[in-house]
Amino acid sequence: MQRAIAILDSGVGGLTVVKEVMRQLPREKIIYFGDTARTPYGPRSSEEVVMFTRQIVDYLLQFGPKMIVIACNTATAVALQEVRKSVSVPVVGVIHPGARTAIKTTRTGIVGVIGTEGTIRSGAYEQALQEISPQTEVLSLACPTFVTLVERGLFNGEEVRKEIGCVLELFRKQPMDCLILGCTHYPFLADVIGEVMGPEVSLINSAEETAREISTILSHSGQLALTGEQPIHQFFCSGDPKLFQRIAQSWLEEQIKVTPIVWQVSRLY
Repeated sequence: MQRAIAILDSGVGGLTVVKEVMRQLPREKIIYFGDTARTPYGPRSSEEVVMFTRQIVDYLLQFGPKMIVIACNTATAVALQEVRKSVSVPVVGVIHPGARTAIKTTRTGIVGVIGTEGTIRSGAYEQALQEISPQTEVLSLACPTFVTLVERGLFNGEEVRKEIGCVLELFRKQPMDCLILGCTHYPFLADVIGEVMGPEVSLINSAEETAREISTILSHSGQLALTGEQPIHQFFCSGDPKLFQRIAQSWLEEQIKVTPIVWQVSRLY
């Protein structure tokens, strides 16, 4: 039986990574867990995020995945190393792939980062960017309300434009030429964020680079699925399955089945 790539997120944001993996690696089976009952992770303490992430990983391990992808920037920032120590399969995060893409893209060496409170507070992007290119100047801004918009299924419209315009009003005047969408929820809002920031600022979505990293690691270990039937993906969420399904089907542009894990939530709290 084909072993899956397990992808987890605090909510629906990791579906941006799922979509890119499905595009680049169409033969790979995906198992996705969105912790929608406890989203957002950004305002939570590092200890809570580590605990939640490890508990979800424990749940996903029952399916025998060949790789785990932490498709949440906040969880990547504080829990990636902890998870890597506790499992025997490769564990991939989303911060370093995004940082590499930004370094390739910037012409001025001034990179903006927007993310959750937890991601920005961790300084993970600054560290990742300056490890690659020490002279890079990093400008950061926490945008916690953006996750709430996406989890409500709001990607455009007047309310979204007003909120994004208000949050980014001063930040868009900073001298950057690329902006890392440092939360996997934010690509859902990319059209509006792009309008607000203007055409001179390139938006960096780490999902594409993350999928490339997944492909490289699996290829190197001889585990890349290149043939076989179209895989049947599995989706789990800890919150409202109907809302999750509506958002997922709209984003992925295909019909999916969502399994709610109500009993798991009571264990995880």
